[in-house]
Amino acid sequence: MKEQLQYHLAPSILSADFTQLGSQISAVQAAGADYLHIDVMDGHFVPSISYGMPVIKSIRKATDMVFDVHLMIEEPDRYLDDFRAAGADLITVHAEACRHLDRTLHHIKEMGLMAGAAVNPATPVSVLTHVLPLCDMVLIMSVNPGFGGQDYIPYSTDKIKELRGMLDARGLRTDIEVDGGVNASRIPMLISAGANVLVAGSAVFKGDAEKNARELLRAMEECI
Repeated sequence: MKEQLQYHLAPSILSADFTQLGSQISAVQAAGADYLHIDVMDGHFVPSISYGMPVIKSIRKATDMVFDVHLMIEEPDRYLDDFRAAGADLITVHAEACRHLDRTLHHIKEMGLMAGAAVNPATPVSVLTHVLPLCDMVLIMSVNPGFGGQDYIPYSTDKIKELRGMLDARGLRTDIEVDGGVNASRIPMLISAGANVLVAGSAVFKGDAEKNARELLRAMEECI
């Protein structure tokens, strides 16, 4: 199974220094990261408010990395076209935030983008059973969404294993992304469980972003 999956580090700019955002994006790209995780928060679905289309549009000019846009917002259908126009390559929506998840995923695919579905820690992966064929990626939140720097929730590992088993049973090679508490010491466990896209915020941007990203990528390579 592992050799058929592509593995990606997705640095999360939520933890970046926004006074140095362009240079920090360049640093993680130079290290070899090819995904950029972009958390959009609306203050309703999650307590925090982050940033939106203007920031994405601005940084789109600075890099050709895959923009992995994670919408932590209510009724994301309202804004999908705007995020595509801003430069998103992959849009992930939360199962808990979509009244009609099937329709939302179809909308993303019809725009020519990759589609992802996310589940919060307390949400079972079984809620995605019928829409898995529509998903290019499933995001397992391993912390409660809304704030960076939280510690990994241990039962997330069982969810990753369960989801990979569901995908394997259907012959699907859908990406499994994990967001929350990812660091070098946890990478072997996450990859062994079945994850192949790892979001890292503080572990990348706290300190030397390029050096940290290289170390995380090295840890991933050792597990593949």
